[in-house]
Parts: sequence; C-alpha cells; structure tokens
Amino acid sequence: MEYCFGAGDSSATMWDDAVDTDLDSDGRRDAVGLDFDGDGRLDDVMADFDADGIADHAVLDLDNDDRAESYLTDDGSGTWAVTVDRAGQLRRFGLDGVEHAGGPMVDFDADGQADDRLVDTDGNGLADRALCAGLAYVDTDGDGRWDTQLVDSDGDCAADAVHEL
Repeated sequence: MEYCFGAGDSSATMWDDAVDTDLDSDGRRDAVGLDFDGDGRLDDVMADFDADGIADHAVLDLDNDDRAESYLTDDGSGTWAVTVDRAGQLRRFGLDGVEHAGGPMVDFDADGQADDRLVDTDGNGLADRALCAGLAYVDTDGDGRWDTQLVDSDGDCAADAVHEL
C-alpha cells in the first residue's frame, strides 16, 4: 500500500509497504502499522478502505483498549484533515435538510453512484463541503446547512458560477 508524508517544508516522501494489520477485523490485512503521530509507539495505522492500493485513512492510537483515539481521512488534497468516526462516517445534511451519515465517499447528488466526496475542514464530524462531478456544495457558516453551490461547467476545476442556496 502506498502512502505519503510531508516534512513541513513543502517536500514529501512516498512509501510502499506491505499491509500487516487487520484494522476492520474481517480476517484480512488491510493496513500498515507505523508511528504516524510521533509518540514512539507503533500503535497507528494507514489503511486502504477503497482498495485502490493507496492509503485513505490514518488511525491513531490503536492501543487504547481497542478504540482508536482518532480516525482521519484524506480530504482529497493529500492532507489528513478530515476527522471521521470509527466506521469512517461523517454526518451531513442532504439538500432536502435530512441528516445522513456515511462517507467520505457518498451518493450526494443522487445519481446512483457513491462517487461524491464529503470534506470536514474543521474536524467536528459534520461535512462542510460536498464535491460532486462539476458541482460543489459549501456550508459557509458551519451550521450544517448548505449555503453555496459552486459550478464548474467547463471541467477545468475552477468555479464558473456561484449560487447562494
């Protein structure tokens, strides 16, 4: 499994290690044990929950009576910024205002495919952004309701239109 760490000086190093830990207790190894948080103990893991060969979850302090202290996932930018619960879930409100849990990959736009990414930028477990093909929804004031829709109509990864919701 591949994973990457930055040194804080704009440089980064890629590693590729064999999985050695069964994080989800299904009998198959799906994570690499290491000291992610620098506490001197090999009690953290990098896990690949979407089976693409690249780490998408960091789990810290597995030695706390089998309950990890922190579950983090990549926010899509290569940064371990999104705090999730043990099952990898984020709370979110749909466009209809109904609360859901799941993700960070979900079917936010109701197209039948769980290919939309939820992002929790402030680490409170509630999604602040929903990234869909050509659209992004943003909770600008942190109240859990979507305030803004960004539209990328030409596919260049830059917003072409902004709509207040």
